[in-house]
Amino acid sequence: MKESRWREHRYALLAVFALVFCAGSLAMRLVFVNSGGDHQALGAADFLQAFATGLYFDLASFTYAAVPVVLYLLLAPAALFHARWHRAAWMVFSWALVFGMLFLFVAEWFFWQEFRTRFNFIAVDYLLYTREVIGNIRESYPVGKILLALAALAAWIVWFLRARLLAPLRAPRAKAQRFLHRLAWAVPLLVAPVLAFLWIDRTQRDFSANPLSNELAGSGLYEFFSAAYRNELDYVTHYASGDPLKVRQFLRARLETPHAKLASGNPGDLTRTVRYPRDEKRLNVILVSVESFSADFMAKFGNTKGITPRMDALADKGLFFTQLYATGTRTVRGLEALALAYPPTPGQSIVKRPHNEGMFTIGGVFASKGYDVRYLYGGYAYFDNMREFFAGNGYLVEDRTVIPKEKIHHENIWGVADEDLFTMALERSDESHGRGRPFFHHVMTTSNHRPFTYPEGRIDIPSKTNRDGAVKYTDWAIGDFLDRAAKHKWFDDTIFVIVADHCASSAGKSDVPINRYLIPMVIFAPKHVQPRKIERLMSQVDIPPTLLGLLNFAYTSQFLGYDLFDLEPGRERAFVSTYQELGYLRGEELVVLRPGRRVDVVRPNPRDGSATPAKPNPALTEEAIAWYQAASGLFGEHRTARQAAR
Repeated sequence: MKESRWREHRYALLAVFALVFCAGSLAMRLVFVNSGGDHQALGAADFLQAFATGLYFDLASFTYAAVPVVLYLLLAPAALFHARWHRAAWMVFSWALVFGMLFLFVAEWFFWQEFRTRFNFIAVDYLLYTREVIGNIRESYPVGKILLALAALAAWIVWFLRARLLAPLRAPRAKAQRFLHRLAWAVPLLVAPVLAFLWIDRTQRDFSANPLSNELAGSGLYEFFSAAYRNELDYVTHYASGDPLKVRQFLRARLETPHAKLASGNPGDLTRTVRYPRDEKRLNVILVSVESFSADFMAKFGNTKGITPRMDALADKGLFFTQLYATGTRTVRGLEALALAYPPTPGQSIVKRPHNEGMFTIGGVFASKGYDVRYLYGGYAYFDNMREFFAGNGYLVEDRTVIPKEKIHHENIWGVADEDLFTMALERSDESHGRGRPFFHHVMTTSNHRPFTYPEGRIDIPSKTNRDGAVKYTDWAIGDFLDRAAKHKWFDDTIFVIVADHCASSAGKSDVPINRYLIPMVIFAPKHVQPRKIERLMSQVDIPPTLLGLLNFAYTSQFLGYDLFDLEPGRERAFVSTYQELGYLRGEELVVLRPGRRVDVVRPNPRDGSATPAKPNPALTEEAIAWYQAASGLFGEHRTARQAAR
């Protein structure tokens, strides 16, 4: 077909849009390569393959996005398509389409700035919580100016391409393609996304050991819909697995500790009976999970900025844990581990899954001992399904909506200032103490989150400056909370647990950079806990049984975590995960389980997050499979039971 005839063909319009989309995607990859961060540098081979693979995914993405346009070009009759008014309407549509592409690219840039990855489950989650996300964007960026700039750029692009965009509409009516001719073009264009769905998988982008190469090889649009489609992954279908009964038997031999014994002889039962030879301590507990508080913010871990003076001082006054790893990179992963003591299951956190009520939680153990059990959140508790999860598991849930306006010093879209949340925690503690009830309060902060705003005058970094300011304010608020708590009657009989929910950044020099999972924890109770540093490896899933062990509680446990102080040396391990990669850290080796039943064993560098391949370790791999398969299986059984009960 001659070029002049092709330019007048209806489906030539798709080629114009595909060119704009692929050119924009190419430009974004070049921007990402030069955006800095902790990614390791690209070699020439990786660079070329990343961009070639990226084009492959861009074209696959375009086949999906183009379906409505293909159908319109097929069905629009010649009288409408060649009408003079339709040209103006088509140019407006073209502007809107190009504006949408530019908006996608800019949105992905901001996402990259925050997470150093392409769109993933986080982006899907954010789409569900438009109030918080849109509010966060408006508070963090000059949205109006950005949109005006995008609108102007889209208009310029459409004007520049106007000859190509109008050529088929200006062609003589006599040259209009008949329906059957249009159908012959439309059929392969409509079949293409079906073939892409069947043959193309996001794992095809992971060709390199360098995470930056793999991220560049993806396409933002494709990654977004792939993440939405893979919101939950069945473990046995997608991951290396073993016989379910043998997996349970394997874990039964590893779950026992000196004071936690198997409760039955059933080979599939992981329940343990926990009994300590000391009297129970009926102490109050306030568990503060701190938003995005990486270990490397603290001077104790080498930071030289002086942004955590209160936490550094507190570390010398309590039990200071230096080898604690978060199970994931999102708040809901931290909440899952802190409530359930479960290793992370692939896909979405249990906190956000259906039929997650009535589970065995640390709150349930405290409730069985006569405690008031609350979940106190500085934001709106419907976010990330927190209200449904905690309320469905016996917690009284209270959030920013119950805090009187006159008691709020500052708030942004994510929540009230940490000091105001802590005031609510103090008041609820007073209420329980006044009624003669011990209490367990899980308090979840929000201030260490973009747009990094907080009350003025609290610290020497102005509000909305950067992450350092938010960290320093959070540190100040924790110190202020403990200072105020010390004036209350219940203080001497209260254990304070200060721990991060996850790190502030998750990207690094490997797929699972373990330096991006290291978080601090301090357990503080001047009258009951002697200060010392704990340098043993542990996971967030070990916090609930360790805390209950400090209280000498007797209970029947379904946790998959250890009481660290009841665990023999040499048995320590940690779970670290993304939404799809499941990491099992023990000693100097990390097993990474991946979809497609793939297994890698690496030696991670805890300082810079890099990793080098290691020899296969069948014994360690068997351990990793057993823990993760058992966690997924136990939740599956629970969910089935809850469905049946309904």
